[in-house]
Amino acid sequence: MKFISWNVNGLRACDSKGFREIFKELDADFFCLQETKMQAGQLDMSFEGYESYWNYAEKKGYSGTAIFTKHTPTAVSYGMGFDEHDHEGRVVTLEYPNFFVVTVYTPNSQDGLKRLDYRMTWDDAFRDYLAALDAKKPVLVCGDMNVAHEEIDLKNPKSNRMNAGFTDEERAKFTKLLEAGFTDTWRTLNPDVRDVYSWWSYRFQARQKNAGWRIDYWLVSNRLFPQVTDARIHTEILGSDHCPVEVDVNC
Repeated sequence: MKFISWNVNGLRACDSKGFREIFKELDADFFCLQETKMQAGQLDMSFEGYESYWNYAEKKGYSGTAIFTKHTPTAVSYGMGFDEHDHEGRVVTLEYPNFFVVTVYTPNSQDGLKRLDYRMTWDDAFRDYLAALDAKKPVLVCGDMNVAHEEIDLKNPKSNRMNAGFTDEERAKFTKLLEAGFTDTWRTLNPDVRDVYSWWSYRFQARQKNAGWRIDYWLVSNRLFPQVTDARIHTEILGSDHCPVEVDVNC
């Protein structure tokens, strides 16, 4: 099965930049979106052969996640079941007989790290949520996790240390997530590859200079990793300040 994740930074804007053509070309079993920035009824978006599941933020034009899939789930849930974290449309979970698929748009710590404390509580809650799922069956979790884990995962680690997305605290929480039983598929398959990123600022011609960050991931439960056949970062695909990331799994 092919799994795609993409932070579209506004699906209506991305739709005007070729989203539907890209969607059809990638032809994924699961196509997970983050930062849709939509409310129900704002865009007629459907594809033959796919079902879709949407989690909208209560705040208009903000956050939001969705999953398109060719495979009917046995159950669907929205959010994590924690009231303090479930108003921004950040999580969708699909359950299947042999696995879960989760898409997440992790909160950004923001300029001046004014939301870092909240981010820490979010990271703990999300790790607990995934661990509870993993106790039942293997999990595939994707999304914009808003953290570059190691220095190899961004172009300018020295100058960005302690900026949002590359604080010691955020990186440590990501390490704890992996230690809870998950594998970073792309990095595990490409341990020494540098200069491959999934997000570039719209400022300073960052994409043209490839001054990017790898903050979009596919993680899988450790016991599922032997079934991973490929992981890719589609740097060639435009339409957002992020590019799609992919994992292929025999499941």
